[in-house]
Amino acid sequence: MSATTATVSGPKPEERLRLAPRPRERRFSGARTLRYALLLLFLVFVLTPVYVLVVTSFKGAGDASPDTAWALPSTWTTDNWVAAWDALAPAIGRTFLMVIPAAVISSVLGSMNGFVLSRWRFPYANLVFTLILFGMFIPYQAVVIPLAQLLTVTLQVPTGIPSLIILHVVYGIPITTLIFRNYYESVPGELIEAARVDGAGMLRTYASVILPVSLPGFVVVLIWQFTSAWNDFLFAVFFASSQNGPVTLALNNFANGALLQNYGQSMAGALLASAPTLVVYIVLGKYFVGGMMSGSVKG
Repeated sequence: MSATTATVSGPKPEERLRLAPRPRERRFSGARTLRYALLLLFLVFVLTPVYVLVVTSFKGAGDASPDTAWALPSTWTTDNWVAAWDALAPAIGRTFLMVIPAAVISSVLGSMNGFVLSRWRFPYANLVFTLILFGMFIPYQAVVIPLAQLLTVTLQVPTGIPSLIILHVVYGIPITTLIFRNYYESVPGELIEAARVDGAGMLRTYASVILPVSLPGFVVVLIWQFTSAWNDFLFAVFFASSQNGPVTLALNNFANGALLQNYGQSMAGALLASAPTLVVYIVLGKYFVGGMMSGSVKG
């Protein structure tokens, strides 16, 4: 009977690497602790005014004062919110009627401009793009009087929401054109060439090829234009009144209308006026960042 010899072999090199104990990672390091401490400090710094706003909005007229700004209400009340809503609700509705058309129209026009300037080259295209971008650097204060004469005297545009829609569309075209031009530079050129080979013209290519891939860009410009038009105050002062103007103008009149300053109502009104933009950023914030990054590849 022959004896068989069994050889005992050690683990393979891959198994030795896999079985080797990993170095114990340090869960807390000095750099990480410092980073989180700075983030916490910035968070407290940002949320401190929000705390004062919220707490003061629930205080009564005699309880809200600069001396007790940090203290909690002695008696919690919602009367300030009711009064602020009654005063600002019509203006909030008018503001939605203003910002939604202004954001949509300026976004569509900016998308068309960005597509033409990025993919359909024509003589002096760069000069046209530069002239469009100059609109971003013209301050409102420098043109508000000529605009008032043009809209109200020459064109006879009614004051209030119609005038503000036109102004925010015109002033929104430069930034929306810039964002869409950079975004469309990152779209593969093969898609445009394939559409041309199939016989599609400029409008057909834009409608069938470009628009379906433009959702991230539209999210960015819609959020940008929505918040810019919603928070505008200067145009509202010159082209509207408290009866037909947006919420920023109504909030200013509401906060300064009483002889005795009611801090609780002012804080509640400020929170109501800022709530729509806050909701937009909370709901669409991640899409806003993604759209900005998708359009930053080329520029």
